Amino acid sequence: MLPYLDAAYNLARWLAHDDADAQDVVQEAMLRALRYFDSFHGGDARVWLLAIVRNTFYTLRAKMPQDAFHATLDDEAHPLIDEGPSPETLTLLAVDVGALQAALEHLPPPLREVIVLRELEECSYKEIAAITEQKIGTVMSRLARARERLKAELTCRPKEVRRHDVR
Repeated sequence: MLPYLDAAYNLARWLAHDDADAQDVVQEAMLRALRYFDSFHGGDARVWLLAIVRNTFYTLRAKMPQDAFHATLDDEAHPLIDEGPSPETLTLLAVDVGALQAALEHLPPPLREVIVLRELEECSYKEIAAITEQKIGTVMSRLARARERLKAELTCRPKEVRRHDVR
């Protein structure tokens, strides 16, 4: 599981919006992964761990008051660097990183998690479906809506505050 610790933290960080909360989620998820390792029957360990992280986040969030999860974001903790960028990623990288992070923050959690898993963690549709326990069609639909919302958010800003135009 250790090779996937960064991916687990990245997903937890985007879901929790706070470094300390993300660390708590990952720690609890790793404990659960260890505790229930006998239920892992092969396959993709990364997908299995990310599903545990996601489920742990939602379980812990359900137990906490709504304002317990903070909304701060450290710009330097999660640079958006992709060594084999998809066309969507290239478009997103052309935009001011701060604007992109703000736009991601405005997405509802179901849309934010699929875009983070696809574009930042480079999961396939099949892997995202397994992590989120959704049908591939639902994943594709959510991803399309997330991209449209991001595009609308990033292109509707006044020209004087945009660094790059997205077309």
